[in-house]
Amino acid sequence: MLLYIRLLKESFAFAINALRNNKLRTVLSLLGVTVGIFSIIAVLAAVDSLKRNIVDSLDGMDKNTIYLFKYSFGPTEVEQWKRDQFPHVKYDEFQYLKKNMDNVGKISFNFFTRNQSIKYDDNTVNSIRVKPSTEEFFEIEPFKVEKGRLFNEVESYSGTPVIVLGYDVAEGLFKGNEPLGKQIRLYGQRYTVIGVLKKMGQNTFGDSNDVAVFLPVNNIRKLYGDNSAIFTPAILVKPEEGTDIEEFKAELTNKLRTYRGLKPDEINNFFVNILSGFTDFIDDIMGQLNIVGWLISGFSLLVGGFGIANIMFVSVKERTNLIGIQKALGAKNKFILFQFLFEAVILAMIGGLIGILLVWIIAQILSSSLDFKFVLSLNNIILGSSLSIVIGLLSGILPAISASKLDPVEAIRTGM
Repeated sequence: MLLYIRLLKESFAFAINALRNNKLRTVLSLLGVTVGIFSIIAVLAAVDSLKRNIVDSLDGMDKNTIYLFKYSFGPTEVEQWKRDQFPHVKYDEFQYLKKNMDNVGKISFNFFTRNQSIKYDDNTVNSIRVKPSTEEFFEIEPFKVEKGRLFNEVESYSGTPVIVLGYDVAEGLFKGNEPLGKQIRLYGQRYTVIGVLKKMGQNTFGDSNDVAVFLPVNNIRKLYGDNSAIFTPAILVKPEEGTDIEEFKAELTNKLRTYRGLKPDEINNFFVNILSGFTDFIDDIMGQLNIVGWLISGFSLLVGGFGIANIMFVSVKERTNLIGIQKALGAKNKFILFQFLFEAVILAMIGGLIGILLVWIIAQILSSSLDFKFVLSLNNIILGSSLSIVIGLLSGILPAISASKLDPVEAIRTGM
């Protein structure tokens, strides 16, 4: 055991000596490993960070929440021209499903629409996300009220002109003054402020309830009807806890097909989107990004491996005389083999650690300058180090074998 510790120590000394005596050659040779490890770990860290931020954004939402409307969250086999002809979901379909579906925890009718400007006296806040919905929406997504209240079932059904403001909207309109009971203007109408939400921050998708307002969907239906091009209706369904989601999805599909009078040979003219399926879609994208990262980085690693092999062959040639003396004094082939193999591994690890260090530095810079948490995980650090070791072993094995097989007499004579 002591012999191998001494061998490792000597190999480390030879590796450092190679760096010291042949700086340019060694740096250029290690550059491939550094760039390769940097590329792989940077891609993996970026993908992991993005995935973690997406998961954190969805943590507050039930992954079994269903979005029922004419669009699909992910890829679909339905042709574009057919999807363009799909009808929007209707309020009466929402009421039908609400009354006739089993195992429904909560169900709401929502409009997705473009951003608007909102005014109070001389104050205007632009690019506000308007989210018309029924009152059940507040039980599907998590909401915390800073002051006031959310609109109730009566206000929702009658379309009362009341509104709930996101935290930043309230701050922008009222500048710290009391907003409750005040009237703001939106869509050319007056709405009474009944509540303000707590500050929540922005999620990975760029959405934030801090810059959103919530009002009864039936109020918008009174103003614009059900066929306005600026509003996209959707039905959100949250099954009861413990419900088999696939059975529930099948029942929901059959109910809506029956209500719409679709024949057995006709395709669904709507999409049943599940958040858990959306996260699976995200996982697939992340996996493809990882593969692309590995392919791109593989070329750099290949160049780096050849670079280290070149250093080791040169090192064998320069130390031929020393190898002959070691063998003449009784050093076994295995000792010489491990000596050069360790040296190759150490050189590769130096390149790999530099690559990992660069990723960490860039991660710190990005995390501090952007509203995005860039994380370099321990698993990726271990992966990068392990890859460096493997590259060192693969690129150093042939030079090490050639060194171990040298004849001691010929080696000493060649060195002289």
